[in-house]
Amino acid sequence: MNCIIIEDQMPAQRILKKYIEDIGSLNLVGTYTDALEAMQILNSVTIDVMFLDIHLPKLSGIDFLKTLTNPPQVILTTAFQEYALESYEHNVVDYLLKPFSFQRFVKAVSKISKSSDANLAKEAIDQSNTSQEVYIKSGYDLIRVMTDDIIFLKSDSDYTEIHLKDKKLLSSESLRHWEDTLSAKKFMRIHKSYIFNTCKILKISGNQVFIEGDIRIPVGRAYKNDFMKRFT
Repeated sequence: MNCIIIEDQMPAQRILKKYIEDIGSLNLVGTYTDALEAMQILNSVTIDVMFLDIHLPKLSGIDFLKTLTNPPQVILTTAFQEYALESYEHNVVDYLLKPFSFQRFVKAVSKISKSSDANLAKEAIDQSNTSQEVYIKSGYDLIRVMTDDIIFLKSDSDYTEIHLKDKKLLSSESLRHWEDTLSAKKFMRIHKSYIFNTCKILKISGNQVFIEGDIRIPVGRAYKNDFMKRFT
């Protein structure tokens, strides 16, 4: 999805550029310090998303929105929360109050709708989940684990075994819960009883996957086609 930034503060510009690059689902077409500069690109190129500051030279972000007959989807950025109510009268996607975190940015982007890119929100969430922490409910405890440290998960009756490099945790959550929770870019279910971290693959042989720690995981018949498409 094509996007532009209209922001006159250089530090805020740099942060937005970094976040856009990290999220991977957006293509930054241009960056502008005032709204009038952006008018030409809006008239010549299809822009899907506009990151728009409210306080701008010459013309405010809100006043600029009022001049557009068919604006792209807009995420407003500002250091002043008093404009929040007025901004939603213009059907903006979200209102980011500076300074905002990458997680808050991802949440805003996940609200963007586009019929030809229905998976954008999921991709944004997947990006934010990469190398993220999860909390595993084990008995009466909540144990903090970094997702990169998870090698594989195995269904075991009413529990899920979560295998790390040096230990195994028992989670009271189902394997389906972890399939929905963990990033689909890094974790894959290949058997009714197994999910594994695709970054840990050593080799694939027949209907088995060999992963770190001299571990073999079977590839279930129902999952084999999707598995082979992904890795071959």
